[in-house]
Amino acid sequence: MALGVGMAIARAGRERRSTRQRRRDRRLGPARRERLPHALQRMALGQVDSTLELLVAERSGAHEKTVHETRKALKRLRALLRLLERELGERTFARENAALRDIAQRLAEARDAAVMLATLDSLIARDPGKLARRSGVLALRARLRAEQARVERLTLSDDAARLTLISELRGFRARAADWRLTESDGMEMVEVDLRRLYRHGRKRYRRVLRGKGDEMTLMHEWRKRVKDLRYAAEMLDRRGSRNRAGADEHLRGLARSADSLGELLGEDHDLAVLAQHLRAGRHAGRHASWHIGRRTRKRLLKAIARRRRALRKQALREGGRLYRQRPKRFVRRVRAAYDSSARRVS
Repeated sequence: MALGVGMAIARAGRERRSTRQRRRDRRLGPARRERLPHALQRMALGQVDSTLELLVAERSGAHEKTVHETRKALKRLRALLRLLERELGERTFARENAALRDIAQRLAEARDAAVMLATLDSLIARDPGKLARRSGVLALRARLRAEQARVERLTLSDDAARLTLISELRGFRARAADWRLTESDGMEMVEVDLRRLYRHGRKRYRRVLRGKGDEMTLMHEWRKRVKDLRYAAEMLDRRGSRNRAGADEHLRGLARSADSLGELLGEDHDLAVLAQHLRAGRHAGRHASWHIGRRTRKRLLKAIARRRRALRKQALREGGRLYRQRPKRFVRRVRAAYDSSARRVS
């Protein structure tokens, strides 16, 4: 009996260590004394592994979380690819980016259904007096809830569809495990791509500021580059640095600023899509999901327009601060922060 207890304790200890190791492997940012090429490859594999774990263990009632976490991991992976675009080469980057984009598109309908419901709920919460008790709003919410459940069932409860996702992710993982990245003690290997990433976000900010073109498209394209910048900052933030003052705080502050701006732009996009559906529903049949009364539609569209004006104003203010530097100066500051954190843990 003593031998059995001892074996059980040893097995539990191994499982705890294994769990801790998996958690470390999946975290963003280089570990203590970990070179950036090794860290980026580890992060890529870790993000895929966490997604595969969710998909393999997928069970009824957990669809929304699985879709949400999978899409987040795919966005991190695509940002990581953009940080390695020059290193991987044009053909490899294009192939892997397309593979991840196709996987994300398989989940897009389920994500959109969940987001539309959450966006409507946020509008109701902001103006409950005018919206919470309207029969048209309540009927629309019920239809959106039913649509969300239907799409999620089709997306992940279908074994063939889920196995296809798993197979494609495993294929990406196998290819990522074979990456042969240039050995480097610093962040030289990603500087060109980081500068391009920041420059593209800066250009999109200026396009939104000028207001030329379709506002919804401009804001959405800007948001994608802001998200890339956030994940890039998190991937360069060395975890072993305990001193959060000075240069060490720069990368964390950059990630927080980009995250805050990305949330504003994301809410704006979701509201714009909701408004599109409401306008299209005007011409739909009485039994269509988006068919609601004229007065209810007008009230919802008015609430959306009011909220989007506030979001755009705040986003431009925060974007002005985030993109105030020239790209070369921005990269120099990031490199100084990265080098400083590396020295502190060495």
